[in-house]
Amino acid sequence: MISKALKAKLRAERLAARDAISGESRIEKSMTIAEAGADLIDFLPGQDVSGFFPIRSEVDVRPLMQRLRERGARLSVPVVVDRQTIVFRELVAGAPLVSTGFGTFGPGEEALAVDPDVMLVPLAAFDRAGHRIGYGAGYYDRAIARLHDKGKRPRLVGIAFDCQEIDIVPAEDHDIALDAILTESGFRVILETA
Repeated sequence: MISKALKAKLRAERLAARDAISGESRIEKSMTIAEAGADLIDFLPGQDVSGFFPIRSEVDVRPLMQRLRERGARLSVPVVVDRQTIVFRELVAGAPLVSTGFGTFGPGEEALAVDPDVMLVPLAAFDRAGHRIGYGAGYYDRAIARLHDKGKRPRLVGIAFDCQEIDIVPAEDHDIALDAILTESGFRVILETA
């Protein structure tokens, strides 16, 4: 059994490192991430790509989302609907945004709920094998499991700064690894081993 205390310690350390990035540097790194991933994230025109609006010191993926929209992606963002669940609602230019929890905004209940083909996944820490530590609430883990239960296998792209990488994430059997990681140093495809 993996210690929750160990995950919490690793999460806190990597989030502190991320918080230490200056605002100006965070903007520059976010723009570099957009440039690095804009042409490398694989999807077909019309497929849904879920992004997210940044909270706290997260990577600002809005420039990347705009570039993906220009390539033909239909965009969505997660919306917290209760203490256990997020849904992905279509993000339409000009549509009003409402408070969606955790200090962020997103489309209201009238927006179309979608099942993403590609998910840009925020995280606290990651390793080279594609394992991630989230923020501890399990929203993305449950959302991905629900999609799998429906027979969907979205491509999972972790979005982070290089300072969030650790040697080994203490992953458990039920943890779902990312397919790729995108940071300011580039786009890394995770190759399956076994």
